[in-house]
Amino acid sequence: MVKILDTTLRDGEQAANVNLNPAEKLQIARQLAAMGIDVIEAGFPSASPGDFGCVKAVADEVRGPTIAALARAREEDIRVAAESLAGAASRRIHVFIAASPIHLRHKLKMSREEVLDAVRKSIPLAKSLCPEVQFSAEDASRSDPDFLISLYRAAMTGGATILNITDTVGYAMPEEFADLFRRLIAGIGAGPEITFSAHCHNDLGMATANSLAAIRGGAGQIEATLNGLGERGGNAALEEIVMALRTRRDIYQSDTGVDASRLTAASRLAAKLIGIAIPPNKPVVGANAFSHESGIHQHGMLAERSTYEIIRAEEVGADAAVIVLGKHSGRHAFGERLEKLGYSLPSWQLDKAFAGFKRLCDEKKEISDGDLEALAAEVVSAAPERIYTLGAYEINCGNRVPGGPTAWVALKTNDGREICDAAVGNGPVDAAYIAMQRIIRLDLTLEKFSIGATSHSSDAAGEAQVTVRHASGISVSGRGISTDTVKACIIAYLSAVNNLYMAAAAKNIKLSPEGKGNR
Repeated sequence: MVKILDTTLRDGEQAANVNLNPAEKLQIARQLAAMGIDVIEAGFPSASPGDFGCVKAVADEVRGPTIAALARAREEDIRVAAESLAGAASRRIHVFIAASPIHLRHKLKMSREEVLDAVRKSIPLAKSLCPEVQFSAEDASRSDPDFLISLYRAAMTGGATILNITDTVGYAMPEEFADLFRRLIAGIGAGPEITFSAHCHNDLGMATANSLAAIRGGAGQIEATLNGLGERGGNAALEEIVMALRTRRDIYQSDTGVDASRLTAASRLAAKLIGIAIPPNKPVVGANAFSHESGIHQHGMLAERSTYEIIRAEEVGADAAVIVLGKHSGRHAFGERLEKLGYSLPSWQLDKAFAGFKRLCDEKKEISDGDLEALAAEVVSAAPERIYTLGAYEINCGNRVPGGPTAWVALKTNDGREICDAAVGNGPVDAAYIAMQRIIRLDLTLEKFSIGATSHSSDAAGEAQVTVRHASGISVSGRGISTDTVKACIIAYLSAVNNLYMAAAAKNIKLSPEGKGNR
């Protein structure tokens, strides 16, 4: 049985413009636990107070998988990691240090002996603070195998029982990577108590292939992320690894303990909360994964599904039973459908999402799964306490409006005041954002803005997502959903501002209004 370490919450979050808050991370972690993932790498607690808080939240609340925290081979990192994991029922410290000549020379500026010394000191410390320790030699695929053997032996001697061989920059080719595993396993001379692990990146599109090659080379654990999320080209895709092993047992003679029927829901949940859409042609979980348009294919499918399907949609949860929801539906049916879509909301969040659902039912005829997912994601992403809420707004735009589109916006504050302002912009959303900035008066930069439809119907709701960065360096995201796309954009911006206040309070940063702000 191959174990799966999911690093969506750590390496997956390192994808450009991704910033998950604790509530979002918990949603994904709960889904991973329900799937039967063996290890959840919850974050890099030394990276920031926010990362520490996220790891602690997952460690305190999620049961089933082992919860892992990443740490450099430094005493301060290891102690912070141990502290963040204190509430976990099963915990692991994952210690890493670079091993390739290019990393030693340009990044670490350390000699091989200094790196070995760091491993000899850090692994026993980690073992004294945590019952399970994993060691990774970063950029192993571009490192000297003999030096790697020395590093892994030192880590094993110090108490590490999981030795992770990495293809950090996606440089390796499958047969080459399998051979590296065979050579290192033979050279290290480890006993059956030691698990060898693979961590592959997708820079050349080989992450899944290299991970599977590692299994043939002796790996007993694979590190992966939902949808292959991660830095640059991403990581090995969890859903591809799981289904490749299950579909080709004849080759790999192995499987995982993952409940594959939850893969589609978990994939869609991660995509929605992280804000990176799943490509339609994404293997296993893409919208076209089980679609057949060619007449020849359709004929074959009608005769026998296995003619063109090597995976049945039901195996990965793509054919979940559909509950038709509308204005007469109750809270129980609504909550049950969200569960099938991968969301596990506490009662107070479910109440908020259900209230939004009822409002949406009055605005459009049919409620799609996309609408439900957008509602749930909006609630999960929202700050528990709101500094600002939308009172009213008015937009005036068109090619006959002199001076360009204008927006008037009224915001209600948590102390009962209502503040309004108006502005002219390049478009209705731009004008609304300038008007809100005049009210909020914080030094904010809009880093990311996107607007999409929750379904293909003409009355589809608009789903907006924004990311803003405050002058203090805090970056936060917000979401909004409405059949009025401008309103969705306004709600998303206010959600981001409210999340900013929550994030600033957690870091003991006081947000002071400055002038009239900026765009």
